[in-house]
Amino acid sequence: MNLIFLGPPGAGKGTQAKRLIARLGIPQLSTGDILRKAVADGTPLGKQAKALMDAGKLVPDEVVNGIVDEALASPACAKGFLLDGFPRTVPQAAALDEMLQRRGRKIEHVIELQVPEAELMSRLAGRQTCPKCQTPYGKDSPPRRAGLCDKDGEKLIVRPDDMPDRVRQRMLEYESKTALLTGYYRKRGVVRAVDGVGTVDEVERRIIQALGAERPGVDR
Repeated sequence: MNLIFLGPPGAGKGTQAKRLIARLGIPQLSTGDILRKAVADGTPLGKQAKALMDAGKLVPDEVVNGIVDEALASPACAKGFLLDGFPRTVPQAAALDEMLQRRGRKIEHVIELQVPEAELMSRLAGRQTCPKCQTPYGKDSPPRRAGLCDKDGEKLIVRPDDMPDRVRQRMLEYESKTALLTGYYRKRGVVRAVDGVGTVDEVERRIIQALGAERPGVDR
């Protein structure tokens, strides 16, 4: 199953992605994770990305697209994948189409998590992240021990991206660029609109129901 998760910052994509890949047995391809892996592995594209990031510059589409293409070629993706954080723009979506067409594959489902802006701001205002494993915690998924990661005991931090000014900027970026992807994929009948408000378990059940829809061209 080839999936994309869409939704604004704070919609719960990362939390739900981890649950879904465990259920489906497919890898999660997060842009940040695969960029870091390419840099750590010292691949040619990884070296390009590192030089740009070290200089404080944005990594251009051609480099990001190439790193995603390499990740899709991994045997781990043979039975499917879940893309989280890519594509972010319509040009990236078009590049992804080309990557998949070369492999005789296509995107089968786009899960769009829908959460009101007031709820998003509330979630992000209280969100903390483990600096080691990147697991996020918030009001709907608090750590068992306050301030410490459940997995490795690391002290949780507030990421710069979750600071109020940066959150507002990320919201604007999402609305102006990434939200356009919903229309791009809706024309293909693969968008599954899912209510992202509720407990983690409730949202997970809605996602599973949406993926099992008998009429795949109908949003839920």
